[in-house]
Amino acid sequence: MDPATGTAPLLGDFFRYADLLTDEEHEVVARVREFLRTEVAPVAVEHWTRAEFPHHLVPGFAALDIAALPYDDLDGPAARRLLIGFVALEIAHTDPSMNSFFGIHNGLAMGSIDLCGSAEQRARWLPAMARMERIGAFGLTEPDGGSDVARGLRTTARRVGSGPDAEWVLDGEKRWIGNGTFADLVVIWARDVADDSVKGFVVAQDNPGMTTSKIENKVALRTVQNADIVLQDCRVPESDRLQNAGSFADTNKVLRRTRGGVAWGSTGTMMAAYEVALAYAKEREQFGRPIAGFQLVQDLLVRMLGNITASFGMAVRLAQLQDAGEARDEHAALAKEFCTSRMRETVALAREVVGGNGVVLDYGVAKFFADAEALYSFEGTRQINTLVVGRAITGHSAFI
Repeated sequence: MDPATGTAPLLGDFFRYADLLTDEEHEVVARVREFLRTEVAPVAVEHWTRAEFPHHLVPGFAALDIAALPYDDLDGPAARRLLIGFVALEIAHTDPSMNSFFGIHNGLAMGSIDLCGSAEQRARWLPAMARMERIGAFGLTEPDGGSDVARGLRTTARRVGSGPDAEWVLDGEKRWIGNGTFADLVVIWARDVADDSVKGFVVAQDNPGMTTSKIENKVALRTVQNADIVLQDCRVPESDRLQNAGSFADTNKVLRRTRGGVAWGSTGTMMAAYEVALAYAKEREQFGRPIAGFQLVQDLLVRMLGNITASFGMAVRLAQLQDAGEARDEHAALAKEFCTSRMRETVALAREVVGGNGVVLDYGVAKFFADAEALYSFEGTRQINTLVVGRAITGHSAFI
């Protein structure tokens, strides 16, 4: 129990990583957890089942004052990446869909503007986004481009005119764009036809050249509103081009930062599945006693806890490297690959403990089991992140 807030540690925090937080950081985490417990948890399954987004929760998220945490000068100095990670873990522990919504807005969209925008652009967009008065989305992935998007970006940008009154005309398609159906601002990445460089543009939802449609029939992160986006003669003023984005290396700065967030979200997801399985094992009786007393069940639970503890430690150390300015692409890539792989195994083990009841939403495991598949795939597949790390440790690139 944290003495400052009275908050009990999560059961999956076996090595007490939360002890690394300061009293003030514990207070932030406690505030987030209480909101999740009272407001998000009661409606999470209902909205997931209907594949609807709970828009009524956004003001509550805004009141937590956590969207500004990663950024200087919005609400004071930026928070430690450790605290930002614990916030993501807590949200994912309740609902991975809502953590994805928040991470897309807070990490990918705001991060693109923070890292690639001018001082004027940061001042124009980030304060309202930090207050969650304007929600952001991130448009990189395309229907025929995922892992090869760095080289195969097909959405084009064509400059018309010159000087400050110039416009850019965007044409192309994007897919799997989280928050895309309702975001006020969508960061679109496109290839400049003049010099073949990758540039970023902030496109308003009401731009007549951009149309969005919801992707239906998902089996993971169903609450997240992923969109197909079509850009046809979409005109964007020069003032809305991210002024410091001139290559995919700039795009990758954003991804390097947010891959660490996926590690935290994956850890929170598997912790939640473990806790459900542990509680179920203590209550479920077979052969006249709780199955928690069976050796094979304990083996499954301990394997889950080991996966969680190893992933938690990697996420914590990555956050420390980020705070020290020493995190590299390969650090974030290994954390994303390892934590999501261990999560995928852990939620499967949790479903095994719960048995046949693990395939219905009523028992808590099924939603985490399904959501894990999306977390495993986005922000770079396991194979692509493996190649990033492999290049770093061998000095040889295996990319084709």
